[in-house]
Amino acid sequence: MLLLAAGEAWESPALTDLEAHPGVVVLKRCVDVDDLLAAVTSGQADVAVVSLDAPGLDPTSVAHLRRHAVRPVAVTSALPEDPDAREHAGRLGITALVGRGQLSSLPRVVTTVEDVADTRVREEVPAHDVEVDHAPAADPGRLVAVWGPAGAPGRTTVATNLACELARRDATVVLADLDPYGGAVAQQLGILDEVSGLLSASRLAAAGQLDDRFPSVCRGVGDHLAVVTGLPRADRWREVRAAQVDQLLERARAHGQVVVDTGFSLEDDTGSDFGGRPGRNALTLTALEQADEVVVVGSADPVGLTRLARGLVDLRDRAPGTPVRVAVNRMRPSIGWSEREIAGMVEGFSRVAGLHFLPDDRAGLDQALVSGRPVADLGASPLVHALAALADAVFPAHARGGADGPSVRACLRRGRVPTGHGGGRRSARSR
Repeated sequence: MLLLAAGEAWESPALTDLEAHPGVVVLKRCVDVDDLLAAVTSGQADVAVVSLDAPGLDPTSVAHLRRHAVRPVAVTSALPEDPDAREHAGRLGITALVGRGQLSSLPRVVTTVEDVADTRVREEVPAHDVEVDHAPAADPGRLVAVWGPAGAPGRTTVATNLACELARRDATVVLADLDPYGGAVAQQLGILDEVSGLLSASRLAAAGQLDDRFPSVCRGVGDHLAVVTGLPRADRWREVRAAQVDQLLERARAHGQVVVDTGFSLEDDTGSDFGGRPGRNALTLTALEQADEVVVVGSADPVGLTRLARGLVDLRDRAPGTPVRVAVNRMRPSIGWSEREIAGMVEGFSRVAGLHFLPDDRAGLDQALVSGRPVADLGASPLVHALAALADAVFPAHARGGADGPSVRACLRRGRVPTGHGGGRRSARSR
């Protein structure tokens, strides 16, 4: 079990009773909610004993505990029959409550809470499973995280155009900007929005209102693309918890297919802040943890390919069971390396689900960026074809026919890059 007493007077006697019980092992005394949420990701805890009035304890935090199979037990200084305390616990989603005068029963509650919690959880549908707008239940969408090492290899460009290409095929898509170092999705799509969708989602998740108000955190681009804009300033990453990102992504899955633009760093920086508070990279790591597939973007130059090789090794340690697809960006003849040589280098560092080459199109991307539109809106081009082929591979359920996606090995044997179809209707810009 984990313990978060938040300085309450019951901590010392409770700790003594718990440590004396043969069926309880106290793994850690957490200093705050963020420390608790970071500790549960280790997978070692079964129960978290928390102060009902701990600062920052909210429905999203409790949902994060349950997502990691950690059952919460709340302790309150109020009487056990106090209606306010029970109502507070109910709003948080906590069913096991120990009140004043019941502290001696805490070890028994901790060791038997599994049956109680499991029974009551079946009766209480978690917030992230509630159907919104009374729509019929549907299979959750596929979540694809677009990641790449340092050096601006083109993560945002690939993520944005991948989501837009999918939306052009009439698929419902959510594009979420989770780059903690300064996202640029809104700028790429010409969205002028003073309110950050990510910060709004974080606040609503903390209040337990994200499910009902999810549409309010999105900006519509055309008929099928919803964009959750990123941080307005890079220093505001502290306002977003990993548990809130978890809930945002789960709610986005319920809406449709999900493409996430992430940051570059995979470092586990939980020790950088006092008390083990989750660090800046928690947004990226949470997205990778939830991803069904990761698209790794690397720049086609000696420095970029070296960073790509190292990044693939780091990513293999972070997401060992997640399929990885590599997109070598800005491919051009002046580099002097063939696609076959680059493919050999990539496969030497990591087994990948697919390898795609995105040709350099500086003029087209500049025009798209200035106009705030996806590059496909400017007409067909080799880059548009390559992005369409990437969309076919990453979202096969929405692929445009079977001829667009030959295997990368077959294409390499024939000495060409797999391509898809460009064109399609223009998507309206957000207003």
